[in-house]
Amino acid sequence: MSKKVLMVKCPQCAKKFNYHESKWRPFCRERCRQVDLGHWINETYTIPSKEPVSESDKKDE
Repeated sequence: MSKKVLMVKCPQCAKKFNYHESKWRPFCRERCRQVDLGHWINETYTIPSKEPVSESDKKDE
């Protein structure tokens, strides 16, 4: 049986790796996964919205 090969770029560091051999998919290694998680926890990543900010949302900031 042949091994599956799918070369992709890590979304964090852009290093090419075999997607099927990484246990941290879609990342190439654990460090890249942790860095990405840190961005989500620190709210570095945001999703733009066309809705106006409500008064209750302003109080949360």
